[in-house]
Amino acid sequence: MKIQYLEIVTPEVDALCVQYSAVHGMTFSEPDANLGGARTAKLRDGGLLGIRGPMHDQETPVVRPYVLVDDIKAAVDAAAEAGAVVALPPMELPGHGTCAIVIQGGIDCGFWQA
Repeated sequence: MKIQYLEIVTPEVDALCVQYSAVHGMTFSEPDANLGGARTAKLRDGGLLGIRGPMHDQETPVVRPYVLVDDIKAAVDAAAEAGAVVALPPMELPGHGTCAIVIQGGIDCGFWQA
């Protein structure tokens, strides 16, 4: 299993970017509109860390890993069959791939197809 994208949603985007830069030596991009305004930094294994603010009033802070899959539809279907709620069906993100979110037992899990 490879984490393709690690998403952190927080109302304190700039402060968290400063912390990760100071502690881990990461360099963050300017906000990427195709990733919900996330500021991103490369992970050692080739994935991305994205830190963004909530996109609506009901979105609470969360750390959400997106695992790389070969077939995102099959992954979402398998998760749903296992009892997960599909929170976001497969959605293309221009220039980045396709993502989806499922929730199982209160835990968000993302899938990413590059």
